[in-house]
Amino acid sequence: MNTIYKERKIVSRLFAVLLSALLMVPLLSSCGGGSKNASVPPPVDDSVGRTVSDRQTEAKKGLGTGQKVALLAGAAGLYYLYNQHKNASQEGAQGKYYLSKNGRVYYRDAEHRAHWVTAPAEGIRVPESEAQKYREFQGYNRSATGRDLSGLTSSAAPAL
Repeated sequence: MNTIYKERKIVSRLFAVLLSALLMVPLLSSCGGGSKNASVPPPVDDSVGRTVSDRQTEAKKGLGTGQKVALLAGAAGLYYLYNQHKNASQEGAQGKYYLSKNGRVYYRDAEHRAHWVTAPAEGIRVPESEAQKYREFQGYNRSATGRDLSGLTSSAAPAL
């Protein structure tokens, strides 16, 4: 005849509860979230709904009525903006711009988050003498032909 001891039943239940609790520890500790000082956040695309009227007025400064101007849009406008900001010492939209390996221009904010830059749709008015160096790029005087920025990488650009 089989006899069941009540003492062994209690010990085995306690042992089962202890093992179950130990198995739950890794699951519960992984749900706590990451560290507060995580690595650089992912890039932000500010091209949707962004107004660049402040840059447009910057480009208009110093243009006389008799001076010939060229419109820079697309790749030509981006390269112009990059060249205007590439040596800046500040951070943010008015600070230093970088040229990525994929041919896009971006800047970093105070949290070192990358923000993609787009040229204004209406183009940037630039004196024709200054705009000559952008003649080969897409968007020079609204042309659809020309090269993009994918072949122009900057060695000073930090990793995204």
